[in-house]
Amino acid sequence: MPSATEVAGVAKGAIVRGQAAFYTERLHSFVNSFSHLRSFVGGVVLRRRSVFAGGRLLGWSGLRRRYWIPFMKINHAFGSGSPKSFQVYRRGDFDLESGTIKRTRKPKNSPLHPFKMIKSIGNRIQYYSKLHPIMVFFISLSVGVTILMVLSLYESQFRMMSNYKKSDKGSDTYPFAKFRNLVMVAGHSVYTSSSCEKVDKENAWFLESYQKHPGQAATFVTHIQEGIEVAARDDEALLLFSGGETRKDAGPRSEAQSYWIVAESKGWFGKKEIVRLRALTEEYARDSFENLLFSVCRFRELTGTYPHNITVVGYDFKEERFVHLHRSAIRFPDTRFFYSGTPSSSTSREAALKGEALVRTQFQDDPYGCLGSLRRKKLGRDPFHRSIPYPNGCPELEGLFKYCGVAPFPGSLPWAV
Repeated sequence: MPSATEVAGVAKGAIVRGQAAFYTERLHSFVNSFSHLRSFVGGVVLRRRSVFAGGRLLGWSGLRRRYWIPFMKINHAFGSGSPKSFQVYRRGDFDLESGTIKRTRKPKNSPLHPFKMIKSIGNRIQYYSKLHPIMVFFISLSVGVTILMVLSLYESQFRMMSNYKKSDKGSDTYPFAKFRNLVMVAGHSVYTSSSCEKVDKENAWFLESYQKHPGQAATFVTHIQEGIEVAARDDEALLLFSGGETRKDAGPRSEAQSYWIVAESKGWFGKKEIVRLRALTEEYARDSFENLLFSVCRFRELTGTYPHNITVVGYDFKEERFVHLHRSAIRFPDTRFFYSGTPSSSTSREAALKGEALVRTQFQDDPYGCLGSLRRKKLGRDPFHRSIPYPNGCPELEGLFKYCGVAPFPGSLPWAV
C-alpha cells in the first residue's frame, strides 16, 4: 500500500500535468487566432492606396469597411470554456501598417482663447483684490471715472455737432453768411437826447455818478468811430454794437441802439457806403462778459457760423479784462482775438483805473459773472426784465451759457483747439 507521501507526490504531479495541459491548450488557441489574423493581413493590401475590388476602385476607407471592420467584430475565444473573448481595438486606434496602437491626441486649448483669458484676468483681479483691496478699489474707481469722462466728452461733442447741423439752414437763409470776422463795440451808456446834434455832450446821455466827468460823452463817440474804421478795413467783418436796456430812468432804450443812432447821425464817419449795411446790434448784454459772449452768439444768428477773428473796441484800460479774462472764459484762441482800445477822459482816468482793478478782481474770482456781486450788478441792469433769447441762435454754446464755475468751461466749443 502506497504511503501518504507517495500519494501526495502523485496528486501533485497530476495537478502540474493538468495545469500544463490547460496552458498548452490556451497557447494553441492563441497561436491559432494569431495565425488567422496573420493570414488575413497577408492577403489584404494594407497600404493607403486604392485597389480594385469587383471591377471597381476601392479606397482605403472602403477596404477597411469591407474587410477589416467585419473581421474585427468576430470574437475569437482563447479556448473552450474561456469566458474571455478577443478584445477588438477601437476604430482608428490600431495602425495596421506599423502594427502599433495609436494614441488619440487631445487638442490643446490655445492660451489666447478669449474665455480663458477673461477667466485668467478675473482670477488675477480677485487675487490682487484680496492682497491689496484698497489699491484695487481706487484703480477701479479711476478707470470708471476715466471711461465716464471719455463717454461724456464724446456725447457732448456729438450733441454739439448734431445741433449745429440741425440749426444750420444753409447759407442762403442767413443774410450775412459771407462775413467771417466780428468787430464788437461794447456799449457804456444810453443816448437820451431827442436831438442828434449833441452826441458829444454829457447831458445827451444817461450817465451814472462815476461817469459824470467832462469829456465822457466824447469817449463814447470815439468808440463808435473806432469800430466803424476797424470794420471798414476788413471786407469780411461784421460790426456789432452791444448793450441792453440797462438804465431804468433812460427808458426802454438799449445801449446798442443808441450807438447805432449816433453812427447814423454822424454819417458813419464817411464810411456809410462801406459799413452801414453790415453794422447791426446785440441788445441784451448787461456786462462786459455778456458783451463778448452774446455778440458771438448774435454773429452765429446772422451768419450761420462762428467768427474766425474777433476784435473788441473799448477803453484801453479794459484790455486786460477782455483779452485775458473774458477771452479765456470762452476759450477763444488768443491768436485770433484782438483789442482796439481808446483812452478815457483825462478827468476820469484815475477813478476809472481804480474801478477797473476792482472789477477785474471780481471776474478773476467769478469768470462767468454768475455769483455774488457780479450777478447782483447784472440783475440790476435789467430793469425791464427782458427775456434773453440766447442760446437759441447758437445751440452749440448751450453748455457755455448754462455753465457757472471758477474753472474754465470744460465742454466742447466750436472754435476750441
